Amino acid sequence: MSQRSGLLKVSVLAILAFLSMPFVSGPTADAAGFPAAGVNAVLGAKGGEMPGGVYRYGWPRSDLDVKLVDVKLQPALALGSWAGFMQTHKGAMMMGDLVLLESEVAPVIKELHAHAIMVTAIHNHLLHESPRLTYVHYMGMGDPIELANGLKAALKRTGTPLESPSISTPAAAGIPPWVTDVENGLGHKGKWKGEVYGVSVARSDRITVEGEVIPPAMGVAIAINFQAAVGDQVASTGDFVLTAAEINPVMKELQEHGIEVTALHNHMLDDSPHLFFLHYWAVGKPADVAVGLKAALALVNVPHAK
Repeated sequence: MSQRSGLLKVSVLAILAFLSMPFVSGPTADAAGFPAAGVNAVLGAKGGEMPGGVYRYGWPRSDLDVKLVDVKLQPALALGSWAGFMQTHKGAMMMGDLVLLESEVAPVIKELHAHAIMVTAIHNHLLHESPRLTYVHYMGMGDPIELANGLKAALKRTGTPLESPSISTPAAAGIPPWVTDVENGLGHKGKWKGEVYGVSVARSDRITVEGEVIPPAMGVAIAINFQAAVGDQVASTGDFVLTAAEINPVMKELQEHGIEVTALHNHMLDDSPHLFFLHYWAVGKPADVAVGLKAALALVNVPHAK
């Protein structure tokens, strides 16, 4: 082979290799490309960096005194508005939901639409609570600073406290004994946050929205929360993230363990696989409630506890 033909072959191979490389336009899809300081400044809060390059912000509705029968709900149990941001190849993606009084729903939707933020669901999570609450889920794509400004404008249409909340994180000795019963019964460990013990269980699926892979911290993990109730009982609520085939088996299993199903709906529009969120409510002995929830988890495509 001549030197000229050898150089020509190398050049052709280099061109083919270049053409075969994936073309990526726009911001890189990693946490390093996210302007955290700018978004923090707009929202007046510091986002927590979660696995998968997600920046998550939370605004508990500590301004509300919500009761469900004889249980006063702690803000971290079921009253937490939140937003998750992640950088994608198309710009930033923002997803979350807002906990609203019925009178706040229409102004918030109008404000979201004014800032090109889509509403993806409007529904209840609980039953029998007073005052009645509505949960508005939303999604936006584009410049993260613009998204943050739109979200803040919507939050200002509510009574939501916008300052960063202080969440109690007691030493191990200060965590109530019922947490051990919950961990043993459920087979999963969680975190203590503001008088609430929260457990997050990620699905084993690869979940996409708008063609982007969505980490669990963007709201696609099963959420199970507990707080103290009357006497030695606990109250628990949260949602199971399910495919269509899992819905009715999980629903039946929860009911067989005395756990009330309170809502079934979507949170997203263009997700794959298409997921449904089944919300529940339970009050009872910590171990009994946890065992019932574990039985339902066994029917879901998640890493199973031993």
